[in-house]
Amino acid sequence: MTHPADLSVAEAGEALRSGWLLAADLTRAHLDRIAALNPSVRAFVHLAEDRAIAAAEKADAELASGEDRGPLHGIPFAIKDVFDVEGMPVIYGSRLHRGRIAPATAPVVQRLLDAGAVPLGIVATYDLGIVGPGSDGAYPPAVNPWNPAHITGGSSSGAAAAVAAGMVRIALGSDTGGSVRSPAAYCGVVGLKPAYGSTPTAGALGLAPSLDHLGSVARSVGDAMLMLDAMTGRRTELRAGIEGLRIGYARSWFADDPATHSDVTLAMDAAVSDLSLCGAATPMTDLPDYALMEAAAAVLIHGEGLETHREALRGDGGAMGRMPYQSMIAGVTLTGGDLANAHEAARRLRAEIDAALATVDAVVMPTVLAPAPPFSAFEANEAVWTAMRTIPFNMTGHPALSVPMGFSGGLPLGMQIVGRDESTICRIGAAYEMATDHSAQRPYFA
Repeated sequence: MTHPADLSVAEAGEALRSGWLLAADLTRAHLDRIAALNPSVRAFVHLAEDRAIAAAEKADAELASGEDRGPLHGIPFAIKDVFDVEGMPVIYGSRLHRGRIAPATAPVVQRLLDAGAVPLGIVATYDLGIVGPGSDGAYPPAVNPWNPAHITGGSSSGAAAAVAAGMVRIALGSDTGGSVRSPAAYCGVVGLKPAYGSTPTAGALGLAPSLDHLGSVARSVGDAMLMLDAMTGRRTELRAGIEGLRIGYARSWFADDPATHSDVTLAMDAAVSDLSLCGAATPMTDLPDYALMEAAAAVLIHGEGLETHREALRGDGGAMGRMPYQSMIAGVTLTGGDLANAHEAARRLRAEIDAALATVDAVVMPTVLAPAPPFSAFEANEAVWTAMRTIPFNMTGHPALSVPMGFSGGLPLGMQIVGRDESTICRIGAAYEMATDHSAQRPYFA
């Protein structure tokens, strides 16, 4: 018999509505698993057990009376430690904000609560949601459930670890340069960054306003889409199959990069072959120079990030972790002209990606160019460059999805799907998910 915490959102919803399962029992099953696994994984930094049970019991009463709030009614979820939830300790992973209690609830969290979702608690992030993992944040970093000696990626670190370990099916994250998609890839789960502006960002700690997106980390593409619908207030149709679609393969974007692990190239080639076998055409597609895009995005992150956290730097900057401090202070050297040039580069890039997507329905490439590095690489609390292919789509605002595409040395790899709309990229992701068994794999101990 399937453990309740392993039911998909749709399966759990069907069980709740049939009376086979109560939301309170579903929530307790999640809490029991968290109690067993979280001491090792360190994904949850605050558990709201009483609040979760109360919300679940309310969902049971509403469903029993015929009130149905939608697919997430009675479904547990986790919240990244950058989103305010009234009365909960939300400290942004930073010693700067220890003791902070959120005064109100972020609109995107409220939308999930209004949809009947059950808040289990707060999951870890990197210090100020910027870079990591550091040993000088407010709490020890979450570990990769596939190998605890390796990082999760970030900054939605706890969200990806919690989902990968089976503690929760869906979690709310944020993504400024890949912070939903890269940890999803490193941890073997799904990460969905919707189009820019599709979800309200108020009540969430920002970094670079022109790049900031919210997103969902989930066990499956279907789970991610149902969460996205609740976050955006719309209903997205997930059509079956991809026969007849044109899916561009941006192989030149990574294959010759010395940072690309050979297993990533092999996995991507195999993934594109699988998409072809599912009925899609997979032409090679050229995208703009990646190095130029990454350089422009770095200017925006450092420059806008400095403005976002300027007061913290003026105040008790000594309580800020070494890595986020170094990232923020780099913005001091930038001029208004530098930022203007970076924004102009972003506009040109958006037009070039739009032109590429005019010839295909979506484009695919790796999410990350190598498996998750070990914690030992970060012992000096210095930022370590990890090669990804995510940040351009924060600049352009296009929706992007990371799905599991295999393993290297026992660690997961991810394929990124970028398109004009969430429905199409999720359609492709779901078809790939069904054609392979990568998404069905679980860490041994979970």
